[in-house]
Amino acid sequence: MSLPVVTRFAPSPTGALHLGNVRTAFFSYLWARMTGGRFILRIEDTDVDRSEQRFRDALIAELRWLGLDWDEGPDIGGPNAPYSQAERGAFYRGLFAQLEAEGRCYPCYCSAEDLELSRKLQRMAGKPPRYAGTCRSLSRAERAEREARGLRPTLRFAVPADAVIEFVDSVHGPQRFQSDDIGDFIVRRDDGSSSFFFCNAVDDSVMDVTQVLRGDDHLTNTPRQLMVLDALGMRRPGYGHVGLLVGADGAPLSKRHGSTSVNEFRTRGFLSAALLNHLFHLGHTSDAEAWLSVAEMPAHFRPEHLGRAAARFDESQLTHWQKETLAHMSTAEIGSWLGLGDNAELIELVRHNVVLPADAGVWVAAVRGELPPLGDDERRVVEAAGREFFTAAAAATVEAGTDFKQLTKLLKERTGRKGADLFMPLRVALTGQLHGPELAPLFKLIQPEMARRRFELHAQNP
Repeated sequence: MSLPVVTRFAPSPTGALHLGNVRTAFFSYLWARMTGGRFILRIEDTDVDRSEQRFRDALIAELRWLGLDWDEGPDIGGPNAPYSQAERGAFYRGLFAQLEAEGRCYPCYCSAEDLELSRKLQRMAGKPPRYAGTCRSLSRAERAEREARGLRPTLRFAVPADAVIEFVDSVHGPQRFQSDDIGDFIVRRDDGSSSFFFCNAVDDSVMDVTQVLRGDDHLTNTPRQLMVLDALGMRRPGYGHVGLLVGADGAPLSKRHGSTSVNEFRTRGFLSAALLNHLFHLGHTSDAEAWLSVAEMPAHFRPEHLGRAAARFDESQLTHWQKETLAHMSTAEIGSWLGLGDNAELIELVRHNVVLPADAGVWVAAVRGELPPLGDDERRVVEAAGREFFTAAAAATVEAGTDFKQLTKLLKERTGRKGADLFMPLRVALTGQLHGPELAPLFKLIQPEMARRRFELHAQNP
């Protein structure tokens, strides 16, 4: 049995919760649950200008909708509160003071224009663009002169020379970085707020996170964060970087691929279990290929089988898992989801013919309302059947009532039609569709008078 693992999800409330972030949150959740560990939710909102309460509220609501619960977080508290980084400023300031006192950080007065010019010159010289250390050796007098001019400094971490940073990534294996390839980086912005490199690393350490799981676009951030932790004498968590989520074209998932946020899929009517079953198989190989409930998934999660390669999101696969989820739902659950109440006969009739709630509209209309105009293919079926067929169908309906078997028996006798020549025009006239639920139970739900009027309409205007 594995030792309990403590994982976390640390989103920034600067926009909608996207599928790539949800997937790493989900894997982190499963890893904690499979080992009997803890899953932490932490809000990384030090970017005050972009962080908004509405995004924070939405991401918490969407995680709840997905069925991912956490053991510590901003809404429930915990031993490492507060879980909002905007409230942890005093803690960060103490660590900055420690680093400055030990000469591990220094104030940097370079403007954005200065930095861009430096990068441009480095690229022209064929060198990788990184901070040139301009402010690293400023004297006290030089710093005072810059501050007298009203320049607000950032705080940069002084990367040690000729050092090697090593760690074992749980997905990519042993990693080795040279410090000389990493420029001095910002740990505190000029407004006094902490940078991602800094607060993300120190919070993972003090919150006892044992395993950080995130996208592999963060892989090169890890050596910077490890240098910060080592300089502060803080515990290192383990790191794992999974391949990113991409669209069918291999590019990172974005708006051009369609829906990308949890809210968009939820609004369209996809079910949370369908979304999680799809994500479960994206960049992760499990011993279970069949549909699983969220409660069953931790037992089948295999962190050692997380993929390095990019995972392709495919909505057709999501549709497959949506159908599987519907097959596992009760009649009452389907009725609630479709807004059909407790009409069990109608629910059972349509449940195998819908993927999203909007798909039920055509069958509700067939039973209760007005049909939409016919499409070209449907109109050709009606025209081929002819007026006489629908005149006979209207008359037979008066005799048969809701007994579809009796209706078809009468029509066979009176028109000589059978098979598709009989059933297809009946289906189109009754539902406006070429395909759909079994006709006999559907016909039983349609008022005989409504069925007769539909047949009469095509008897008049085939």
